[in-house]
Amino acid sequence: MKTVPLGRSGPAVSIACLGTMYYGTTVDEETSRRLLDQYLEAGGRFLDTANIYAAWAPSGRGGDSEELLGRWLADRGSRGELFIATKVGFAYGDVPVSLRADHIEAECEKSLRRMGIDAVDLYYAHLDERGTPLAEALGAFDRLVKAGKVRHVGASNYRAWRLAEALDLARAEGLAAYCCIQQRFTYVRPRWGAAFGRQVAANDDLLDFCRERDVRLLAYSPLLKGVYVRDDRPMPAPYVGGDTDARLAALRQVAAEKGATPNQVVLAWMMHSRPAVIPVFSASTAGQMTEDLGALDVALSEADMAALDSAGAG
Repeated sequence: MKTVPLGRSGPAVSIACLGTMYYGTTVDEETSRRLLDQYLEAGGRFLDTANIYAAWAPSGRGGDSEELLGRWLADRGSRGELFIATKVGFAYGDVPVSLRADHIEAECEKSLRRMGIDAVDLYYAHLDERGTPLAEALGAFDRLVKAGKVRHVGASNYRAWRLAEALDLARAEGLAAYCCIQQRFTYVRPRWGAAFGRQVAANDDLLDFCRERDVRLLAYSPLLKGVYVRDDRPMPAPYVGGDTDARLAALRQVAAEKGATPNQVVLAWMMHSRPAVIPVFSASTAGQMTEDLGALDVALSEADMAALDSAGAG
């Protein structure tokens, strides 16, 4: 699998990142292990989880995904091959929403223990918790980097201007800086002013900022839970209207021409973008994993990309 640098200060990582949110809860242990093996055997080395995954699931407590990964890593013995990301900030159980320094450091210790690893390759601030000064949160991440418990730090669900403040502060104070941002992003675009609660969708300002400052964008919810290929899944309300119909028409046309599924074209479009967007995709069955990984073989020409990018413009 192709690799790309994780921003100016980041290492090379797999172009497609496997999200493991529901592994160990709604995706059972045996299936989760098979899917992780399938991704690894396809050349993927970039795994994404979080301390809260998946506390809201019927059997979830928080930390479930990390614990599943820890058991799989212990049995597989492949830690050295992998680049593992986890996150801190959202609430679960009796743990509050917080980016206080002591909270970041304590939650990092829990994540390391659950996964049975010595260091997290990429540790995200999972949200922009504005009750804590940026300097305090960045200082905590920097101490973890200096202690060897975290190798790189990233942001998630930040507005472009707040990401700019964080990067400028880190530079001024000589602290470890966010090398990437993970944001809600897919091919269809949300209506102007659409809200997603604490989740933040990537917009043109953020995309432009990432290009100018060499910050890698990672896209979560890239396939909108199957809406591109399943007639029984309605388009989420924030994406209804606007230029969505025009975007869907262009997507389906390119998919038909390529002999690919719309899901595959969405993922390929991200990976062909300049700079490339890393999709954080997931799968709950072997068939879904096979389909998603098939995006790696979809070659989009400049004309294809232009047709997809311009759909609905103007």
